[in-house]
Amino acid sequence: MKSKLIIAGLLASLIGCASTSQPSITQNSGLFESNSLEVRKVGIYVTPYYSAAVAASEKPTVSVAKNYDSLLSSNDPADILKAEELIKQSPELITPMTLMVLSIRLYDVGLRDKSVFWFYVAKDRFITLSEVLDLSHPALAQVEQATADFATLAGPVINGYAFCSIENQQTQRSSAFDWVSNNPYQAMFIEQLPARGPNREESLNQALRKIEQMISQEQAFLSDPANIELMKAARDTNNVDAQYCWR
Repeated sequence: MKSKLIIAGLLASLIGCASTSQPSITQNSGLFESNSLEVRKVGIYVTPYYSAAVAASEKPTVSVAKNYDSLLSSNDPADILKAEELIKQSPELITPMTLMVLSIRLYDVGLRDKSVFWFYVAKDRFITLSEVLDLSHPALAQVEQATADFATLAGPVINGYAFCSIENQQTQRSSAFDWVSNNPYQAMFIEQLPARGPNREESLNQALRKIEQMISQEQAFLSDPANIELMKAARDTNNVDAQYCWR
């Protein structure tokens, strides 16, 4: 039963289709593409943090990090790349939500391999955060919900593209884990934020081992030709390649 649940969960995330349970937010992944299957924008709304533009001439509303909001709301790829570079230079306190928005905006401007990388970075950084800190605390509960909402809504779009090439997806997945391992989120060590256990460093190490196990499960799934055929069939049924594998 457990293995069936793992396979079902992997399929749901890999084929690029949304989960049947949706948070109380909205999604319009095909923004500006009403006459095409191609999904060129991540049209999601996670208020008050992010609202996609409703027209190609407009900018999204971004409110995740004061130092980066203006750059991340730009439609100029150079501005999005500048935000990425600044984040890479000082990653210590960059929130998972900010990384999610970076991923979304990279997708929007056509830099989709980078989008995949930062999406996985955001998810992995959030996992480490959730294993170290007590996210049920009132000061952190909203952060947990918002990050989950971003992952739930943006995930089908970004994974929809990611699995156009399994080899490339696995490269991005591995690189993202390495980045998170080498750049631990320093907010986890702020004493004023409640921890789940007495040793934050050990909790972080446990979180990284948990992520490694998840990656190993995914790799095992993708190494089975029968699972690849199952995934391809599911993507064909949902027109996933037509939506995301354009060049």
